[in-house]
Amino acid sequence: MRNGLSSRGKKWALTILVLSLLLILAAIISAAVGPANIAAVDVAKMIVHHLLGVDSKLGNWPLSHKMIVFQVRLPRIVLAVMVGGGLAMAGATYQGLLQNSMADPYIIGVSAGASVGATIGILLRTKYFDFGLSIVTLLAFLGAVLTIFLVYNIARVGGRVPIGTLLLAGVAVSSFFSAVVSFLMVVANQSMPEIVYWMMGSLSGRSWNHVKASLPYLAVGGLVVLFYSRELNILLVGEETAQNLGVNVERVKAILLIAGSLMAAAAVSVSGVIGFVGLIIPHSVRIITGPDHRILLPAAGLVGAIFLVIADTVARTILAPAELPVGVITAIAGAPFFIYLLRRQKQSR
Repeated sequence: MRNGLSSRGKKWALTILVLSLLLILAAIISAAVGPANIAAVDVAKMIVHHLLGVDSKLGNWPLSHKMIVFQVRLPRIVLAVMVGGGLAMAGATYQGLLQNSMADPYIIGVSAGASVGATIGILLRTKYFDFGLSIVTLLAFLGAVLTIFLVYNIARVGGRVPIGTLLLAGVAVSSFFSAVVSFLMVVANQSMPEIVYWMMGSLSGRSWNHVKASLPYLAVGGLVVLFYSRELNILLVGEETAQNLGVNVERVKAILLIAGSLMAAAAVSVSGVIGFVGLIIPHSVRIITGPDHRILLPAAGLVGAIFLVIADTVARTILAPAELPVGVITAIAGAPFFIYLLRRQKQSR
């Protein structure tokens, strides 16, 4: 038994190590790609020099290259890592909690709530404020978080939250908020293009401020779901069995729901609505690692980060100098996979 656990632990460690190295490689290549062509080796050396506090003059790089790497490309790449990882981990949490491989972070209305907040932020910024993207980010996050608590309280029956009721509440609230966004778009005709672009999902123009704004919430949510990965495994065998094994089912469900939604809210608030990452990544990783959330959650986070870094690189280079919203790329990749899941479920029935 001990040898089996040791072997599994080594396999998990190797999986995380390989995925981490792939993520670093993807980030370096992404930072090198763009209108200003910078060698990937130079990018790696610049980053190492910066992290070690070594005088970057030793590399003799042009100041413009350093500005492009550290002020333009790296903030966007780091944010892609955070958003992709956060959405993927939130998706894995929802799929385990709801025991539904079709679940994703937006299933209880996080996306719709964030869209309402962002739309209001765009309108207020246009009329009353000049805070750049900060007011949009703040109101999108507040809209998402308030939606979580609204859906949770609608679905709660006494001290319990039935999964079926939670899903129905999420669908109802999402539909209502989608109608609100449509109404605001019609009323605010001048801001409609900006609202539509935000709802398509994009990392364009993001800075270190966006990284700082979302990092605490993504980090806290990620640590919480990792801490409760064992309980999430037990919930897979059924709520009654989990209760008999000593798990406070309703408490764990509430904690996981809030933590997963917090990650999704933080991600959506800085990137807009980027679909399918929370759906296709956990499902794909589960095929390789199995359903054990102790390895599934961190592996999904790393694969989600790699996927979004690559998708964003494609989005900003495929039609250069024009740029596609990254949500278009993730939809192109995710929609066929979603159809595949539907067909697979249909065949299994």
